[in-house]
Amino acid sequence: MSVASLASRLPDIATLRSWSQSLAVLDAILSPEWETRYFSFDARWDAGEQLASMRNGSGDEYSFTFTKDGVYGRGFDHESALSPFVRTPPEPWPGLLEPIPDVLRPAADEPAFTIGDVPSVTLTLWRLEGDDGWSHGVPVDPPPDDDGGTALFDELDGDPRTYAAFAHDYYEVDLPLSAVEHVLARRPLTAEVVRALDPDVALDDLGDDLREIGYPT
Repeated sequence: MSVASLASRLPDIATLRSWSQSLAVLDAILSPEWETRYFSFDARWDAGEQLASMRNGSGDEYSFTFTKDGVYGRGFDHESALSPFVRTPPEPWPGLLEPIPDVLRPAADEPAFTIGDVPSVTLTLWRLEGDDGWSHGVPVDPPPDDDGGTALFDELDGDPRTYAAFAHDYYEVDLPLSAVEHVLARRPLTAEVVRALDPDVALDDLGDDLREIGYPT
């Protein structure tokens, strides 16, 4: 199971939020149409909550719900043997949801993370404010298969080279590393940086996206 290695490499809550916002900004610049974006961030997801999410267009996804108490994360690899939809009746694999702290249970029960009322999870992890590390669900007697913790979160490492390689494959563009680094460092966005990433997009075009993401200009 790869969620353990994922939990060991994820940063603290503030850094994870910053990286997630930066990935969402990079995607907003490269993909003006929200429906085709890979990474998103909603700083006004719910009262006192923010949401970072990824959708790869092939049925795989992840999300992190930031609350006042901590963060709940989930991943869904639709081809994994840990998918709830390979079970009859469909249900999450035992051990994934049961240990989630009560204060994060509302985030885990969010209907947006279900398919036909079934939670779409092949891995879960969480971190409470004040914790010095991440915890994760441990499937009971799992099949010998990847839970999605390897590939789904590849770009979530804060390395500009990782995102540049992703953009080359997904958006078929070659990005200047200095501009990607500027955004991943969460420095205020400028017209010059936007133009370097996508000559067809202007800083003024991004007003609504930047407000939704909560990224500085």
